[in-house]
Amino acid sequence: MTFARVVFRAAGVWGVVVLTPLYFLVDLTGRQYAAPMDYPQFFYGFLSVAMAWQIAFLIIGSNPVRFRALMIPAILEKLGFVSTLAVLYGQSRISAVDAQAAIPDFVLCVLFVVALAKTLRDVPERRTE
Repeated sequence: MTFARVVFRAAGVWGVVVLTPLYFLVDLTGRQYAAPMDYPQFFYGFLSVAMAWQIAFLIIGSNPVRFRALMIPAILEKLGFVSTLAVLYGQSRISAVDAQAAIPDFVLCVLFVVALAKTLRDVPERRTE
């Protein structure tokens, strides 16, 4: 359970640290790509949903056995981003540099799967009497 606790807490803190500056760096993002001000609902909507997941990771990290079921959508959240970038790169719609953004999420996805497997043994057995 300690492994899962550390992994999910670290993922939550990492995500908050990485995502928070994006709320204030809209101008920087618009230099290389279409300005987020052209689609603020998607830009800020993405940030809001991503930030909510960071809070979910922190909650999972508070009690991994209790919130074990939430590990499955957490894994899917990471896989969604990784697979999206892989497909976009495969279609030559993003550069290799942009595709590298998937590396931290891929690592976290693998760690989430390991955490899920490790907490399996910590789940109390149900008695049927």
